[in-house]
Amino acid sequence: MDIKDCVPAPMRCGNRVFYWGERTYVMGIVNVSPDSFSGDGVSDFESAIYQAKLFAKQGADIIDIGGESTKPDYLPVSIEEEIARVVPLIEALVGNIEIPISIDTSKAEVARCAVQAGASMINDVWGLRKSPELVKIAAEAGVPLIITSNQRDNQAEDIMAAVILDLKAKIKMAESGGISPENIIVDPGIGFGKTPEQNLEIIRRLTELKSLKKALLLGSSRKSFIGKVLDLPENQRFEGTAATVAIGIANGADIVRVHDVEQMVRLCRMTDAIIRRKG
Repeated sequence: MDIKDCVPAPMRCGNRVFYWGERTYVMGIVNVSPDSFSGDGVSDFESAIYQAKLFAKQGADIIDIGGESTKPDYLPVSIEEEIARVVPLIEALVGNIEIPISIDTSKAEVARCAVQAGASMINDVWGLRKSPELVKIAAEAGVPLIITSNQRDNQAEDIMAAVILDLKAKIKMAESGGISPENIIVDPGIGFGKTPEQNLEIIRRLTELKSLKKALLLGSSRKSFIGKVLDLPENQRFEGTAATVAIGIANGADIVRVHDVEQMVRLCRMTDAIIRRKG
């Protein structure tokens, strides 16, 4: 299959238009959850503002704000607490950075408040399993929705078949609920209910997901399968992350979600120069 034959239509997000296939877009992670798996979580407001503005200056195309950890043993927070963590931050950033803001949540109420505050994308790592109502919220607001294939509580032996089947079902649900086809982004869910070997297999076979004809997000940054391969803690997984990002781009990733924005922007530019012939 030729990746060029599976390029989705351009997508508008906030005041930006994303032209898939021309270059790789970088999503910078801002976690306002103190128990973030990667150790990058910030709990004070000013530090979060600074980090988001820094990422925008360093070349991020989207800022993804999350108020609840998504690691396997995470401690759930209440809807009220999550809203209190993310909404004031979104309100402070809208108009102060030029790039779109994404809300990383699986709670419909949080997503609704975040979009009202100015978020222009919803990132659901539970792939509509926890809140199908996210479809209605995204459709009514006209904002893109990232759908993740999450195998937690439902692990699969044939991982690529499971991911593709899951994403096809969720795409159908989203489109039937009124979301424009170009506003759906798919994420294979690296680290979400997969074994380390399955995570490696997904990156190796990422091209197969292009058959879905949706923009493809890869979120491999600092994750535990890298730590297993390299026997390194979260804060020493930069090179391992870089390898997964470069190979992911070669295999069709359109967006990469990362912690180390400045370095990954450079890596994407170099990889695009080779793969997409964009200097």
